[in-house]
Amino acid sequence: MTTRDRIMVAVLLGVPLLLDLAFVWFPAIGTVALSFFKWNGVGSLHTHSCKPNMPSILNNGCVYGVQNYHQAATIYPEFWPAVRHNLIWLAVFVVIATPLGMLFAVVIDRGIRGSRMYQSILFLPVMLSLALVGIIWEFVYSQNYGLINTVIHRNGDSNAIDWLGNPHLNLWAVLVEATWRQSGYVMVLYLAGLKAVDPSLREAALVDGANAWQTFWRVVFPVMRPINIVIMVVTVIESLRAFDLVYITNKGINGLELLSVLVTSNIVGETQRVGFGSALGVVLLAISLVPICIFLYQSFRREETQ
Repeated sequence: MTTRDRIMVAVLLGVPLLLDLAFVWFPAIGTVALSFFKWNGVGSLHTHSCKPNMPSILNNGCVYGVQNYHQAATIYPEFWPAVRHNLIWLAVFVVIATPLGMLFAVVIDRGIRGSRMYQSILFLPVMLSLALVGIIWEFVYSQNYGLINTVIHRNGDSNAIDWLGNPHLNLWAVLVEATWRQSGYVMVLYLAGLKAVDPSLREAALVDGANAWQTFWRVVFPVMRPINIVIMVVTVIESLRAFDLVYITNKGINGLELLSVLVTSNIVGETQRVGFGSALGVVLLAISLVPICIFLYQSFRREETQ
């Protein structure tokens, strides 16, 4: 390569790398480091250990060790419900939203009549902001004037179902909203993967006597392994960074506790416990990395075995 080519390659690789380091890796490493401090965001950090039986203002910026994690697991009542809700959110996305999006993609890819219209309708929720999605579904779930209660004739004052206020129902109601949007996102990703599959593979499977079900699971689906990895990573990230829908509904309380809401309320809320909020963020990061690492390990191990 000429000197000009090398400069161009360095710029094209260096600028995205610097942006990635500045906006992803540096904040992530900084969050992990802050989780071991007792800090309210004001003042400097120092290497002195926190002294017991002293006001928090005098211990600000001191090294707190793993006490933030210990307090979250033992004396912070919202922590374990939030962890459980995040895991439920992840399970629903993996078990329901992703297969549903894949089903939509397979049906549309077969060229059914009106496939363009169906694709546009199913993708429309993805183009809307999550805040707007939450507002739309508030009209659907409204206790007295909502669509669901009106259809099932439960919109009276005495027998109305409080879909968003009942802590036993609101999580599942919000998950319906999230699945409505996520399935369209997954559909588009799988459609891109299906369009990239070599048509000769399907023709060979047809010649061998395979039906549509066998062709998809034995031939097409294994070929889309790169798309499957992308969708798995996206699904985990989308499920664990959920914030907008629950915050629009009831600010993430009364049955809708999520780790992302707890992180926000502790870092930028009235408490201003940056160290404690960072510890919650690290827990959220760890939860997201576990399924991603397991899936990637299994995928690459299967490829090496083959």
